Amino acid sequence: MRGMNRYAPAMAVLIGLTFAASPAAAEDAQPETFRDCEQCPEMVVVPGGSFVMGSEEAVSERPMGPPHEVTIAGPFALGKYEITNRQYREFVEATGHEMSKGCRGNIDQEWKNDPEAHWTDLRLGQESDPEHPVACVSWLDARAYLDWLSGISGQDYRLPSEAEWEYAARAGAGDWYYWGEDPDEGCKHANMYDTSAHAVHDFIWPWIDCDDGHTTLAPVGSFQPNPFGLHDMTGNLWEWVEDCYEVLYPEDTPTDGSAYGPPPGQCENRSVRGGSWLTNPDWQRTTFRGRDPEEVRYSFFGFRVARSLTE
Repeated sequence: MRGMNRYAPAMAVLIGLTFAASPAAAEDAQPETFRDCEQCPEMVVVPGGSFVMGSEEAVSERPMGPPHEVTIAGPFALGKYEITNRQYREFVEATGHEMSKGCRGNIDQEWKNDPEAHWTDLRLGQESDPEHPVACVSWLDARAYLDWLSGISGQDYRLPSEAEWEYAARAGAGDWYYWGEDPDEGCKHANMYDTSAHAVHDFIWPWIDCDDGHTTLAPVGSFQPNPFGLHDMTGNLWEWVEDCYEVLYPEDTPTDGSAYGPPPGQCENRSVRGGSWLTNPDWQRTTFRGRDPEEVRYSFFGFRVARSLTE
């Protein structure tokens, strides 16, 4: 890392896929995929299992624990990719969902609101691509999309819980990245803040010492999937999850993989995971937890969808 040192389908086909997460098991499993409707995103079946969520470490004085064991009893489905501009446009055109302009981003090395930015034009000096992941969407916007998707598919789509997200991002690996502990090996796996992005944007935090071929957003699926068959779990965009954020995992945090916290409007901050194309690599660890209010929109926040699988 450069810039500074690192901080030292039918359910019948799913029967038998549940296992405790381990790298060997994840690599041997062939991902099961399905799509519920023509406009529905492609989903990956993630097998259930147990893992230790969180880390005893802290990054940038932000704790990532306390570690606690979570058991996800059965398989669940997670979007193979982050939701794209094309998919989000279909929702907006079908529902008339209104979004005012204004989106926060890094402007002249400060986090500011750009009053002209919008999900259709992030104003990042990059032409919008239908297959880029949609950004400048709030947690509430994501929930509105999920309500529409549930209606047209007849299935109950939702955001993943924080536990589901971390379990799926690790794919049986440790608490750094699914490929190991060296962020400089990330360029074939993820769109991170790399040498080419640093040359263009010159943000003041560390960058990884390789070139992933993208200075800003990348089309979804541009990089290798993790062993569960999921793309871009690290980088490209931060991803909203369902949980209400607390600095430390509370004593009553669910251990069954379900989400923690109150319904919309009763939570100060919602968790976001995975980092983005412009994020300090230490913040892209699978255990690192971002957080922001449900109504905020950032030019580097997006989401992917989840749904439960039942017999």
